[in-house]
Amino acid sequence: MRRTVAFIIGGSGYIGSNLLRGFLAGERFEHYVVIDIKPLEGFDLEIKKGKVKFIFGDVRNELPKIGEKFDSSKSWIFNFAAIHREPGHGFKEYFGTNIPGAENVTAFARSNAIPNIYFTSSIAPYGKSLEKRNESSPLYPETAYGISKALAEKIHEKWRAEDDSRRLIIVRPSVIFGPNDPGNVYRMIKALKKGTFVLPDGGNVIKAYGYIFGLVESIMFTMDKKENFILYNYAENPLVPLKKMTEIVKNRFGYKRPVFKLSIRVLSIIAFFLGNFLKLFGKTTDIHPVRVRKAGFPTNIEPSYLIENQFEFKYDFENALNHWQKITPEEF
Repeated sequence: MRRTVAFIIGGSGYIGSNLLRGFLAGERFEHYVVIDIKPLEGFDLEIKKGKVKFIFGDVRNELPKIGEKFDSSKSWIFNFAAIHREPGHGFKEYFGTNIPGAENVTAFARSNAIPNIYFTSSIAPYGKSLEKRNESSPLYPETAYGISKALAEKIHEKWRAEDDSRRLIIVRPSVIFGPNDPGNVYRMIKALKKGTFVLPDGGNVIKAYGYIFGLVESIMFTMDKKENFILYNYAENPLVPLKKMTEIVKNRFGYKRPVFKLSIRVLSIIAFFLGNFLKLFGKTTDIHPVRVRKAGFPTNIEPSYLIENQFEFKYDFENALNHWQKITPEEF
């Protein structure tokens, strides 16, 4: 009898590796193939047992051939491969990876007769808005990353439209955080601990966020639905403004140092001069003008599909911090 396989493309990354752990724990598939340009770490035992297989592959090129027999009709492709860090890449790099990546992943699905794809897009195609954005809101991407992701969605949708029996799930996740992730939320926590955190424009802006364990649960939740096409946002519900997030962190961990408040304009100027000053000494800083402007960029995202389908949101910001600290207390 042929095995069901999860092909996790970009599976060495943060979301992919956490999803792999969740699948292994729940025995969701019989075999797992991770395709990535980065080595897969933390799964040596599963690889040794033959449960997990790692294959080097770059989505900018044709993906490697699969030499083994498997049950293609019940297997899935999970596409997490992308260039997403802003700043950090040239304008053309986003298009040079995210667009051909979508083309090559869907070509891989066709050549292997795999009818199920889960694709990770982004909330970036929505652009910025003080108003809530849900899945039916118009898209106004303002960055190379957001535009490339919007186009990649269309490439996946074209693949699905070729055959009514195919299933496609697209998620637009907000900022994802959690254990072992050095991203924006963890940087905020460290800065609050040191007393170096600055609230842009008073911190009243909504910055959508999602806890990694909640996102993984949403993946399994949507896979269990029957629709051939699902497009959904992932953000925790309810969200709290950035100012409230800092208060929750300070209360949770007993941080006493002050939080400063400055306008985005002033912060951008400081970031510009600080970055150029440190360059003189061969050093870098996370305080970058683009990153500062993003901090004041409202992303008020509502996960309407999940709300309407009674998904259980277990991880509001305070519960997420509690869960995170239990798993990796050394990070705090």
